[in-house]
Amino acid sequence: MRMAKGVEWALHTLLNLDMIGGGPVGSGQLAEAHGLSASYLNKQLQQLARAELVVSMPGPRGGFRLARPLESITLLDVVEAVEGDTQLFHCTEIRCCGKIGELSPPPTGACAVNAAMRRAEQAWREALAAQSLADIRSELDRVPMVRQVVRSVLN
Repeated sequence: MRMAKGVEWALHTLLNLDMIGGGPVGSGQLAEAHGLSASYLNKQLQQLARAELVVSMPGPRGGFRLARPLESITLLDVVEAVEGDTQLFHCTEIRCCGKIGELSPPPTGACAVNAAMRRAEQAWREALAAQSLADIRSELDRVPMVRQVVRSVLN
């Protein structure tokens, strides 16, 4: 499974918005802080706004700010905001195709491969839902000067 780079960008952006203390920051400034494409980051920010993770504030001194505290934003919230909430595995009933499908009796139950993949995906989603951005922030707080660097670049 591969996630788009927008998930990483969104996670770092949300953490950076928290570290600067709540004021709005423009998408260009956020992008420049990490050397990212402003247009691509703005797309991620719009998705985060639709998911109500950030608020867009218009005007010359506008920008984006967090919509709620990091404690109430999970990794799953961010992944679903950027990637959507569609299922990762799509069973095409390959067990019914080709020579094996022709020679086998019609299946009477759920596909075992599909069921196993659904269980794995559910466990992955539960693991993402169990971690808040505040959890990550507490790890970042153990690294000296991270907050000061972010504040100096974004203020």
